[in-house]
Amino acid sequence: MVNKIANAFGLPLSDIVRHQWVDNGPGWCAIMLRSAQQVLSLKPDWAALSPLNLGVVGLHDSSHEADIEVRAFVGEGGYEDPVTGSLNASLAQWLMEENVVKSTYLSAQGTMLQRAGRIHLHKSSDTVWVAGEVVKVIDGEINL
Repeated sequence: MVNKIANAFGLPLSDIVRHQWVDNGPGWCAIMLRSAQQVLSLKPDWAALSPLNLGVVGLHDSSHEADIEVRAFVGEGGYEDPVTGSLNASLAQWLMEENVVKSTYLSAQGTMLQRAGRIHLHKSSDTVWVAGEVVKVIDGEINL
């Protein structure tokens, strides 16, 4: 599977420093690259990526406001999700467990889609909390 992912992005296999199946509702194949800049430079081959749902993460250097950069590629349908709470929660569980990130950190997502998504992650006891600001784009009511 990791070979398929590396090929879909034209990456050498050695650039994938960690990989894990993460699941917080919807399941994601997750990989960690060497840096946030590398995450931002990805250009997927959607046909090669299908049908994977793939979360990609990389660490920012200490001068950036966010600790990590996240991108969410939905292979079936071929699109990138600008901000994904369930993926960020799943990544937090994985990365906190492996001591890659602290128990409280800030994730950036949507950068390549001209979105400034900021997701606040915090672990309390055994629970990971996800928070952030939202922009309401639709409002409605359904009567059954």
